[in-house]
Amino acid sequence: MKKQIFILLSLVCFSVFNVNKIQANPPKERGVVLSIAQKKEEKLIVLRLYEIHQMDKSHLSANDSKELRKEVKSIKTKMSEMKGGVYLSVGAVIIIILLLILIL
Repeated sequence: MKKQIFILLSLVCFSVFNVNKIQANPPKERGVVLSIAQKKEEKLIVLRLYEIHQMDKSHLSANDSKELRKEVKSIKTKMSEMKGGVYLSVGAVIIIILLLILIL
């Protein structure tokens, strides 16, 4: 019995070894259609990030660069909120599988 459980656990571990993140129910797979305004807002945000990336930051003062970093952080949080989804790590997946095996 222990040998079968060990073999099963090793197979599960090796099958999910290369998975970094598993996204459960991303918006596009759920069938959620983004409105035109949301698509435009997303494009504007991406363009702003591209502008910041292309900007010559060597001549900026300390306060300006600090404000720029804050803006990038806020843009990234806004983008992650727009995308949605739940991310599970490999360890969490293994623990969930072990709990399911023990319960069933």
